[in-house]
Amino acid sequence: MIEPPWNEPVYRNRHGRGIRTPMFGTRLPRYRTRSGMFDDMVAAQLRRLNGAWPELIRPVQFAVEDVPPSDPAPWESHPNPSSRCFPASHGVPARIVLYRMPIQMLSQSRTELQLVIRDEIVGRLAELYGRNPEDIDPEWGL
Repeated sequence: MIEPPWNEPVYRNRHGRGIRTPMFGTRLPRYRTRSGMFDDMVAAQLRRLNGAWPELIRPVQFAVEDVPPSDPAPWESHPNPSSRCFPASHGVPARIVLYRMPIQMLSQSRTELQLVIRDEIVGRLAELYGRNPEDIDPEWGL
């Protein structure tokens, strides 16, 4: 005897029309999520900086999180809600973490978002290595 579809463990064949498919293709811009586009922008800035300063970029780990934790690090007197850097210690490499939601709140357009990402990465690299941000990227802050 044939079982009704609602008794099957996976019920995807609605009204006998077959398995559902996405409404748009994976190559179309609408398929990309905001977090995926943000990750791509961060990766593009890291590639650009790696071409100029590979010795600064290579030993640092980069991460993207949605929101910052509620507790600031003990060494930060004025915490920045957009990003945070962690110096290397006890075999753990230096890390720079960018927080997606606060950075997206600072920008109104895609171009502004790219500039804010660039400024955050360069500013944190400068803080990590004790340099001026203009030494790493002459366009910083423009």
